[in-house]
Amino acid sequence: MSNHAGAVSELVEQLGRLPGIGRKSAERLAFHLLRVSEHEALGLADAIRRVRKDVRYCSACFNLSESELCTICADPSRDRTRLCIVEQPRDLMSLEQSSVFRGVYHVLLGRIAPLDGIGPDQLTIDPLVERVRKGKFVEVIMATNPTVEGDGTSLYISNLLSEYPVEITRLARGITAGSVLEYANREMIADALTGRQKL
Repeated sequence: MSNHAGAVSELVEQLGRLPGIGRKSAERLAFHLLRVSEHEALGLADAIRRVRKDVRYCSACFNLSESELCTICADPSRDRTRLCIVEQPRDLMSLEQSSVFRGVYHVLLGRIAPLDGIGPDQLTIDPLVERVRKGKFVEVIMATNPTVEGDGTSLYISNLLSEYPVEITRLARGITAGSVLEYANREMIADALTGRQKL
């Protein structure tokens, strides 16, 4: 039972539906919005309205975009022979922040997760296979998350792409620079040993 006025109670309820936001956090956010200037609070509302109205998926890679092609696909300086496959747009953003990869991406918009009822047909795998078939890619990098579902999705896609003349690689895993072996878990050490490189 809420002790807040109707509008405040509704705001708390809506904020509480956001991922990672519990009731107390929702109340803090609601009262913050009541304290800031009207301009600032309505600016947030306008930003939410604009993102819902203007943002769509890129027609080539399924990244978030405000036009037909996202900024990466529209950039003529990108290496169009290398394709990096990620699960979500936020994964793409993380890779882009490293400023190392200059190729193009494909966003799956999820991962195969049978226990959650998510199959290959609910992802952008068919458009991916078509892109590889029509494109001039020499390398496809599997950058799905290192989870059971992410690895399963990579394996499924690798099998589909095996008939095309592309090298299929995955992101390196294992021990990060500056870490200590005794604190690494078994999976990290196994990945590091499996993916070891020549000095």
